[in-house]
Amino acid sequence: MKRVLVVLLALFLSIPFCITAQKISFSDPDRENISDISFEIIGKLNNKILIYKNIRSNHRIYVYDQEMNKEKVVDLDFIPSRTYNIDFVVYADYFYMVYQYQKNSIIHCMAVKMNAGVERMNEPAEIDSTRIPVMTDNKIYSMMSSEDKQRIMVFKIQARNQRFDMVTLLFDRDFTLLKKARHVTEYNERREGYDNFSLANDGSLVFTHVRQSGLRDYSNALDLVTKQPDQESFVYQPIDLGERYIDNVKLKIDNLNGKYIINTFYYKKNRGSIEGLFICFWNKAEAKTENAVFSEFDDLLRSEAKRSGQLRYAFDDYFIRQVIVKKDGGFILAAEDFSSDTRNSNNSWNRWDYLYSPYYPSSGYYYYNPYTGYYRPLGRFSESTRYYYENIFVLSVNKNGRPEWARIIQKDQYDDNTDSFLSFSTMLMSGEIHFLFNNDRRYQIVTDQSVLPDGTVKRNPTLKSQEKGYEFMPGLSKQVGATQLIIPCSYRGSLSFAKIDF
Repeated sequence: MKRVLVVLLALFLSIPFCITAQKISFSDPDRENISDISFEIIGKLNNKILIYKNIRSNHRIYVYDQEMNKEKVVDLDFIPSRTYNIDFVVYADYFYMVYQYQKNSIIHCMAVKMNAGVERMNEPAEIDSTRIPVMTDNKIYSMMSSEDKQRIMVFKIQARNQRFDMVTLLFDRDFTLLKKARHVTEYNERREGYDNFSLANDGSLVFTHVRQSGLRDYSNALDLVTKQPDQESFVYQPIDLGERYIDNVKLKIDNLNGKYIINTFYYKKNRGSIEGLFICFWNKAEAKTENAVFSEFDDLLRSEAKRSGQLRYAFDDYFIRQVIVKKDGGFILAAEDFSSDTRNSNNSWNRWDYLYSPYYPSSGYYYYNPYTGYYRPLGRFSESTRYYYENIFVLSVNKNGRPEWARIIQKDQYDDNTDSFLSFSTMLMSGEIHFLFNNDRRYQIVTDQSVLPDGTVKRNPTLKSQEKGYEFMPGLSKQVGATQLIIPCSYRGSLSFAKIDF
């Protein structure tokens, strides 16, 4: 039975009385248990909502109408069983699906083009293959696209035997190969890290490289690595840290202003507490640092950021989640207070382990990527783990790297053995950034607080399911239109999706 809810909510402000309407449409729940499903919200094509689901090695794409009625289910029977890392690049009326599968000791990377009706427009074509040794990681290919989707890059990384080996394949929007390049360099996996792989609109590749002076030390060296689309060489550009230590580096491309924006928390001493935020603007055309600022957090901000404890520890559990570029060359940064506690264990929460240990989901995870929405079942542990997702730190920075204003959005979230209902997502609408999250253990209510360009925080009407059983997972949601959002839901242990029209 289709469930469509129209919730009329009154918003009382200093302006005259007004009413905003939100239409919530639910899809019928899956028959399978939610723990057996992984998914990605592909997006909206030709006014249809497409969602990919993987259920026990069965790959399917579900097509929904605007009321979230299921129109059809397409079995992707051409995909082999041992398939890893399916990625999508979506256009107005078609999309590409890139996947990799293993046959014997060979990893094959394939691409196929499909229309809005999920019909193949060509046969799957192999774009690369790699022979891998026994007992090695078989998920070696990744894909990304530029902001305007005119360039697509598939790349593979193999880091073993003290070598970092990277191969890049640059394509245009028709998936015609433009350039293939390879980069091989010495690599110490215990003291070095590569992250933030990004593709500019002109096809330039950029990512970050950090180094630590000793085992279990914080990073004290940072490089910006660039590769021009028509060149073979990878260029390492050192970033001056002024003898400070860093972690949680985030890179963002500003295509409009021709800049690369680097943000990272910094420390004045190794293994110390977070002092503030390092902000760096890299001028792409001139290949040099344009502005670099160490912005120290004052005691007033620290007192708002943390509910308890000493002020100097206030930001030690914060992690940068998102950077949104402004047209004038500045940006908005959002960070979140996160920690976990494994009970009946001698292992205490440790920021270093979370960021650098291979057993912690520190970087490259899908959970906070705004362009993907994979559900990862959690809780299969021998010990009970409690996850804490608390306040959100929002910072506005101008084009010169100087902070304009800072806000703390208060929230208090925790859950045991799963964090699927925790954290937050953002939605850009009418010049505001909406922060959506569950703010208590009742997952039927989603809090909506928006930040205006001047830093004003506005409380909007909550999103609420009027039918029992639906629990929202806003941290895994995806914006599919100017005023449309898809939020995954749990309905009595089954997976469902809610489309919200604001």
